[in-house]
Amino acid sequence: MVDQILLDILVCPETKQPLRVADAELVGRVNAAIEAGTLKNRGGEPVTQTLAEALVREDGTLLYPVRDDIPIMLIDESIPLSTQA
Repeated sequence: MVDQILLDILVCPETKQPLRVADAELVGRVNAAIEAGTLKNRGGEPVTQTLAEALVREDGTLLYPVRDDIPIMLIDESIPLSTQA
């Protein structure tokens, strides 16, 4: 789980918008797309590792994965939500 103090200072590296923890429903939909092999990150690479947690940009269009309690804040690793099922 991402620490609230860290979450309060994290922003999207592209737009500087605040981030929030993705709800379980969204993570479930993203994981379903990952398991179906239909999800690609912003870098164009297929996403193959399911997520236990993720952060969503304030505008709801981009998701940053959290792996081993570490937010992956790289633009190319982010997942556009408009393309997920």
